[in-house]
Amino acid sequence: MLPWKRVLRPLAALLLTAAVAVVPAATTAQAAETAAAPSSGWNDYSCKPSAAHPRPVVLVHGTFANSVDNWLGLAPYLKDRGYCVFSLDYGQLPNVPFFHALGPIDKSAEQLSAHVDKVLTATGAAEADLVGHSQGGMMPRYYLKFLGGAGKVNALVGIAPNNHGTTLSGLANLLPYFPGAEDLLSAATPALAQQVVGSDFMTKLNAGGDTVPGVRYTVIATKYDEVVTPWRTQFLTGPDVKNVLIQDLCAVDISEHALIGITDRIAFHEVANALDPAHARPTTCASVFS
Repeated sequence: MLPWKRVLRPLAALLLTAAVAVVPAATTAQAAETAAAPSSGWNDYSCKPSAAHPRPVVLVHGTFANSVDNWLGLAPYLKDRGYCVFSLDYGQLPNVPFFHALGPIDKSAEQLSAHVDKVLTATGAAEADLVGHSQGGMMPRYYLKFLGGAGKVNALVGIAPNNHGTTLSGLANLLPYFPGAEDLLSAATPALAQQVVGSDFMTKLNAGGDTVPGVRYTVIATKYDEVVTPWRTQFLTGPDVKNVLIQDLCAVDISEHALIGITDRIAFHEVANALDPAHARPTTCASVFS
């Protein structure tokens, strides 16, 4: 990734923080309605899981994303392969349209819990599989660990998940030098502050181990990740964990943090393998055509 892009992404986060107080409230309802609109065949609550794919898949978007824009690539990919696919919006802030996953992560996990219950009731399935990008690959771990989700979830697949906190390529380390900056992040966009390495939230989430019994975990990372840094901190430790570096499967894959979750069909192929390990096929550079 070009150096100026590394600067623009965290700068955009700070600008959005400042914008929270000034976005017109009147646009919020319209934006929420748009984000919840039917999306290329997924979020079909009449869908019944097949014998081949007996669990519905719930897609959990990342920070600043929503239930539609994060999944324009992966949702149809899984739908075309016979899965019942659902997505949700979570972590909404007042007066902030389109950009979600900014509210307190523990509250977002409660929204996920309610959504999984809704999906299980509609489909008649006993368990769901979760696939999340960025914060969406990490936040479900709170649901699994503290909200009883482990009894309702078979597998969690995290694409570039912020599992142990991020330095945002060093930006987070600058916060102590700017009095009030960390308080602003906590007050205006709690999820950003909670994702910084060493935060109280991260300490609680990872205390006693990364995983809970009964759930299979897969982490798919890219060494070009410029948001969750260092990228190795995305990996989990524990039983039933598979950690994957996408460049080990295709050395020429240069996807960074956003693209690995939004457009990378090599990563999508590995997601499909994680959802159905009994029928997994080797993931290679040619998987982009599969």
